[in-house]
Amino acid sequence: MSAFSFNKLVIFGVGLIGGSLARALRERGGATGQVIGVGRRAHSVARALELGVIDAAVTLDDEAALASTLDGADLVLIAAPVAQTQALLERIAPHLQPHTIVTDAGSTKGDVIAAARAALGGRIGQFVPGHPIAGRESSGVEAALPDLYVGRNVVLCPLEENAPEAVERIAAMWRATGAVIGQMPAVQHDRVFASVSHLPHVLSFALVDQILATPDAELKFSFAAGGFRDFTRIAASSPEMWRDVCLANRAALLAELDAYTDVLAKLRMAIDAGDGAALETVFARSRAAREAWQERGGKRANGAGGAAAGDSQIAPGATDAAPGK
Repeated sequence: MSAFSFNKLVIFGVGLIGGSLARALRERGGATGQVIGVGRRAHSVARALELGVIDAAVTLDDEAALASTLDGADLVLIAAPVAQTQALLERIAPHLQPHTIVTDAGSTKGDVIAAARAALGGRIGQFVPGHPIAGRESSGVEAALPDLYVGRNVVLCPLEENAPEAVERIAAMWRATGAVIGQMPAVQHDRVFASVSHLPHVLSFALVDQILATPDAELKFSFAAGGFRDFTRIAASSPEMWRDVCLANRAALLAELDAYTDVLAKLRMAIDAGDGAALETVFARSRAAREAWQERGGKRANGAGGAAAGDSQIAPGATDAAPGK
């Protein structure tokens, strides 16, 4: 675990993601800096304060308190639904000091970067886009764990305007939590996660919705077992978060949906034709690929984790995490 120190960390949206970061830096990294949580409503950060995850709580509607909070802050984390990014950065911008580095935990990066450019303008170099790939079945600050990020991937998508020192500072912060740091361009990030995260969530929601639309839905649910549980576990994720993710990454997600639909069509043809050999070929190839991924550490790297910013929402009453990636 790398040593990491900071003066003041401000977290917008103290839920599972932001709360786990705060706990990890203190309990695993030994950091002693001040952690301040910002929420849209007082109750949304009161619990984090009560649990000792943060040292102070501020609401977005208190302009004076927000200015004081950002004064002297060396790090700011935005752990909120991606659709809120621009509005939050616009609130931060008037109080953003030259030495402050801002990062995020959003599941999409192209839209977040566009929002950051619109809100920060010439200060865009102070924003380092990030995405921790972690989560849990449980959500909210009560579910925050100091070891949530141990062995998990955190992807950074540096901008041309970022100073190398700023990128390394954010990398060091996540490294101190036990995370493994990777980098990729934003376009590649969104394409990759459309395939391995966003599409699976849409399919999981879709299966549950399809069953709900049938007249014997309750009977089907009563007999659902392991396969249904495993496939639909991520349908317990935040509807608000996944609405935003799907719309934010629509181009890449539509491409993945089209490709998946093509595969389904081929499987349907094989089933209709009674072509067992074709079905077995696809199933065997898929099983081998899944086993190879598992052996490379897929289970450890992803665990119950997901596109994890959803549980850290600033939106009032938002508590659900993304439990699967």
